[in-house]
Amino acid sequence: MRTFDYRRAVDHTQALSIAEAEHARYLGGGTNLVDLMRQNIESPAALVDVSRLKGTIENTAGGGLLIGAATRNSVVAANPVVRAHYPMLSRALLAGASAQIRNMATVGGNILQRTRCAYFYDVAGSRCNKREPGDGCDAIGGFNRYHAILGASGSCIATHPSDMCVALAALDATVHLVGPGGERKVPLIDFHNLPGETPQIETVLRPGELISAIELAPSAAAVNSAYRKVRDRSSYAFALVSVAAGLEVVDGKIKDVRIALGGVAAKPWRAVRAEEALRGETPARERFLEAAGAELAAARPFDGNAFKSELAKRTIAAILGELTGASA
Repeated sequence: MRTFDYRRAVDHTQALSIAEAEHARYLGGGTNLVDLMRQNIESPAALVDVSRLKGTIENTAGGGLLIGAATRNSVVAANPVVRAHYPMLSRALLAGASAQIRNMATVGGNILQRTRCAYFYDVAGSRCNKREPGDGCDAIGGFNRYHAILGASGSCIATHPSDMCVALAALDATVHLVGPGGERKVPLIDFHNLPGETPQIETVLRPGELISAIELAPSAAAVNSAYRKVRDRSSYAFALVSVAAGLEVVDGKIKDVRIALGGVAAKPWRAVRAEEALRGETPARERFLEAAGAELAAARPFDGNAFKSELAKRTIAAILGELTGASA
């Protein structure tokens, strides 16, 4: 790890000022950035510690929630309003990491965590366009069991590791940003980029911008929701496939449905085609599988992860069946 300067900010204004003056990176809980610095993947000259900014969970005027970016993951997971009205979010956070990590990790840092692709971390021995643009992608012809089947490119097939972000994508969350140019809001589903030819540009963040909060809108589908994660081992492994889903059923028909997938793309994958196929339908396992098939029709798997398409279909059908009682 290279030497760096360290400053602690007491509010957003001070954080922005320090970062602009010192060309610094923001530091939340450090559960990902510090590892990247130790591996010499990232080497910022200065860090602005924003982990001590006020972490709050507040009701919005519209009946939703505003979650401060400095709020610890453990606090969000245990919040009674989150557990009652957005259970998929609480379950995703509990599935995502150990208690020790949840106690350190912040909401803003979770959103900005980088891929866990082994080739990305292998600085000495592997080519990676995300780490070194133009270098190549050894994952494409290598061990790609954990890699993307949706939205990948010839430049990168890495996946986004966050469980929380999958739930936020399904919940239509909005990311609040503050930066040198002022404040703005970005839908979570538009915040992360697909790799294309520039996999190193992972988000729409502008220079110096800082995530200040996440906003959740009220939703009947969010109340009746769940999160399911399929992984190689139960001890906090990253997802092979994960599904966040919520349903509102009125008079025996699906009025609203929210589905997002993890472990299959470079960003949390909102299953828009599956949702469209299910609205207005009677809940049934056959319908769930058909809708999941419509979503996964665009999948482009590799030798090591072709199983993910079928696994994703079955996981979608299973979680929707759990929510509606139509699992038979």
